Amino acid sequence: MSFFKNLKEKISKQTETVTEKFKEGLTKTRNSFSEKVNDLVYRYRKVDEDFFEELEEILISADVGVQTVMELIDELKDEVKKRNIQDPKDVQSVISEKLVEIYNGDTDEEQASLNIKEGLTVILVVGVNGVGKTTSIGKLAHKLKQEGKSVLLAAGDTFRAGAIEQLEVWGERVGVDVIKQSEGSDPAAVMFDAVQAAKSRNIDVLLCDTAGRLQNKVNLMKELEKVKRVIEREIPGAPHEVLLVLDATTGQNAMSQAKTFTEATDVTGIVLTKLDGTAKGGIVLAIRNELNTPVKFVGLGEKMDDLQEFNAEQFVYGLFSDMLEEVEQAE
Repeated sequence: MSFFKNLKEKISKQTETVTEKFKEGLTKTRNSFSEKVNDLVYRYRKVDEDFFEELEEILISADVGVQTVMELIDELKDEVKKRNIQDPKDVQSVISEKLVEIYNGDTDEEQASLNIKEGLTVILVVGVNGVGKTTSIGKLAHKLKQEGKSVLLAAGDTFRAGAIEQLEVWGERVGVDVIKQSEGSDPAAVMFDAVQAAKSRNIDVLLCDTAGRLQNKVNLMKELEKVKRVIEREIPGAPHEVLLVLDATTGQNAMSQAKTFTEATDVTGIVLTKLDGTAKGGIVLAIRNELNTPVKFVGLGEKMDDLQEFNAEQFVYGLFSDMLEEVEQAE
């Protein structure tokens, strides 16, 4: 049980508020996934092929993704053999350990956190309509302001009716200005205006909204490429981040969206919204493992500060917190 002790120690060094947010935000996934794992380890007397087959089904039903599940099961089998684990209850610790390993992989801290530069940082936010893109931009603006950064928003989604107004509402709520043009305008022209405004006002972070059309992938690619060209021409090396917003409740559909957008533009990180609204939080692991793109933020509720930086240890703790408490009491 040393892994659980180490996990608890790592969690204790972070704020209790963050721990509680992950715990509450993952309630639906924990109630589904963790309960099934608990039931599994208590039903079996030994770790055999049937045990692994059932575990495989549980992981797939949590949207961990078939490819990731196969890799995870193979690694678990190797580890169980290596450690000579006989009692299924002891596999729980190994599962937790492997989930953290899969997520962290070879990601360094710079990749995992938001890439804020000296001077002006430009963050392009992409994703289909309805995933919570504008809301995520508003919450991210709030978070950055709380950290003492000056923020400006660019209303680059000029196609969806009401998109500009929605961004303006968030701008007022957070207390940041929005650079906009009329509906139907060229998004690249909006970005040009926004970059000029950000430079003249000595803004720290420019958050750029974009249209979320997927019906025609060619148009999407051309539009994003044009927007990026305009930004890069004005600020070499920008955009510094391209954040893809995905809705966790759509499960494997989010994976197909992610693949389309990573083909269209260089996505540097994922914002996974509505994680609190799904029992299939395993999609986090599938995204990380199959796309090799870090999940940088997760939406754990509807409040302004419920957009949290993703943390693998907090995530695993949120999944297994009930079981960890049982282990603690037993010890």
